[in-house]
Amino acid sequence: MARYEIAFSGELVPGAQLEVVQANLAKLFQADAQRIAQLFSGRRVVIKNNLDEVAAEKYRSTLERAGARVEVVDTEPQVIEDIELASPPAAAPAIEVAVAPAGRLVVAPRDEYMAAFTNVDAPDFGVAALGADLQDGKAEVAVPALDLSSFSLAPVGSDMGQAKAAPAAPAPDTSHLKLL
Repeated sequence: MARYEIAFSGELVPGAQLEVVQANLAKLFQADAQRIAQLFSGRRVVIKNNLDEVAAEKYRSTLERAGARVEVVDTEPQVIEDIELASPPAAAPAIEVAVAPAGRLVVAPRDEYMAAFTNVDAPDFGVAALGADLQDGKAEVAVPALDLSSFSLAPVGSDMGQAKAAPAAPAPDTSHLKLL
């Protein structure tokens, strides 16, 4: 059973006015102006997904009556079963192949929005094999060159704590003083 999603890119039905469509969508979705502004940002926004064909058509017609042009996309992958060719296919049309430096990712765009990202230089972060060590190895640490010739060792049994304070001076003699 096919599943569909409803996507909106900010396009209006011919003849519709932006303010009227925004008001209609705000009323339809019971959303505030900030959420409606996000819908009209120009990016493709999936409004609803995992719909059957009848529900997808219902959403499409309701949103088009409100003035918004939406895209209904089949989300199920197309499965081609056991196709046998009687003869080899005719010469395929020339396909433009992008050559990237080693370790770089080349992606074919899926729509007009993604076509803007075809010439982006991005690293190819692949998937590691099962059981592969993902942590980088530890780098060897160089031993620092220190001059320790000016240090000496204390004799065995020495007190290595703080230096002891000098004994306090003797208390003054107050025997000759009298209290009247």
